[in-house]
Amino acid sequence: MDDRYISIIEFCNCHRLEYSFIHSLTEHGLIETVIIEENEYIEQEQIRELERMMRLHYDLDINLEGIEAINHLLDRVSRLQKEVRQLQNRLKLYED
Repeated sequence: MDDRYISIIEFCNCHRLEYSFIHSLTEHGLIETVIIEENEYIEQEQIRELERMMRLHYDLDINLEGIEAINHLLDRVSRLQKEVRQLQNRLKLYED
């Protein structure tokens, strides 16, 4: 098995998480899973986001629509921060 993927079943068992939560996130387009040899996996790169969504849902009692809105806003903030860095770098060229 490829090290880039983690079994959904193992992830759920390790975090004492119901599979239905993962399935709901997938249905809302918040995470992507892949099926390899009849087993469902998630890419290791998505684990941090998945754990953040778990905390939002279980610790803060935020529903899936709220998680979706939060993800959208966080993505937008990230893009804006990247744009600000690029503009600052361009400005430095003119200042020097």
